[in-house]
Amino acid sequence: MYIYFEYEDEKVLNLFDDLNDVLHSKGLLCKAIGFDLARQIKKRYDQIRAFNSFYGFQQSGYGRVESLSGNLKGYYSVRLSSNYRLIIKPKSVDLSAYSLKECDTVIIKGVIDYHGRGNNWLIP
Repeated sequence: MYIYFEYEDEKVLNLFDDLNDVLHSKGLLCKAIGFDLARQIKKRYDQIRAFNSFYGFQQSGYGRVESLSGNLKGYYSVRLSSNYRLIIKPKSVDLSAYSLKECDTVIIKGVIDYHGRGNNWLIP
């Protein structure tokens, strides 16, 4: 088993579908945000997918998973670099350890730049 992905909007879906289509990729993510960041996103995506549950990934230490608050309450950030985070949300009943251990689906919201004033969304 592995973690499944859903996407918060159509643009995110298209970028990640293209990223994972090795034979027919148009390089959409690389064009949108650059090769280095696209490579980090693919690395984290593959790491998340390798686990059986969100809780397993969260406990692994990969990407320094942190829960968010405010208007992003219920979401988690996964570190891509010192400035960039992949924002995801476990598709679970609640955020208890039991529910997260059962959670096998993650919703990808996008990628955000934490550097500077405010939060700048790169994706969507």
